[in-house]
Amino acid sequence: MDKTRILLVEDDTNLGSLLKEYLIAKGFETELQADGEKGLLAFKRERYDLCILDVMMPVKDGFTLAKDIHIMDPDVPFIFLTAKSMKSDILTGFNIGADDYITKPFSMEELLMRIEAILRRTTKSTNQDVFKLGSFLFDANKQTLTNSEGSTKLTTKESDLLKLLCQYSNQILERNYALKAIWKDDSYFNARSMDVYITKLRKHLKTEPTTQIINVHGKGYKLIRE
Repeated sequence: MDKTRILLVEDDTNLGSLLKEYLIAKGFETELQADGEKGLLAFKRERYDLCILDVMMPVKDGFTLAKDIHIMDPDVPFIFLTAKSMKSDILTGFNIGADDYITKPFSMEELLMRIEAILRRTTKSTNQDVFKLGSFLFDANKQTLTNSEGSTKLTTKESDLLKLLCQYSNQILERNYALKAIWKDDSYFNARSMDVYITKLRKHLKTEPTTQIINVHGKGYKLIRE
């Protein structure tokens, strides 16, 4: 099973390093960035399962960064870290869409408990194996795509790729993320291979007008479904 990926954005270098080491020790793949602008660039490069954002940061503050991230991926959960305990700041954080809010100083164990609670809540949907694609029913476990005309048996790669597209339907599925998730590396050969599988999936779905896989130039693919 792939490790949970966390983006940690904290301008206090000592605290940031301490948190990163602790989270890695607890089994999370963690990237640390020192300000909001660098955090945004990191989020554009990679896909994360959870973001931990300091509120008061240079260049771009945590609230602004959260809004920018939310535009790119409205489903990614995030926790705010702040030295402030003012009620107005807490309300601002939750109005932006924060899943949790921790006031410094806090214990590592408290942060871990909150992370685990959020992940339990937000990862339930990613365990889905059956998806409705217009008139088609896609079963990722059985690797079948079925409609009134019959059932098509997909290859493992086709099924894995379609499941990933379904999990990120109506959002951009980054090429590099898909390659690392399915092929385990983003080499040129694997990228060309993925393009072939995308073409095959389009052929399987060509009779369904409400569902299509589009290219997003320079980024990846998007499964559009109603």
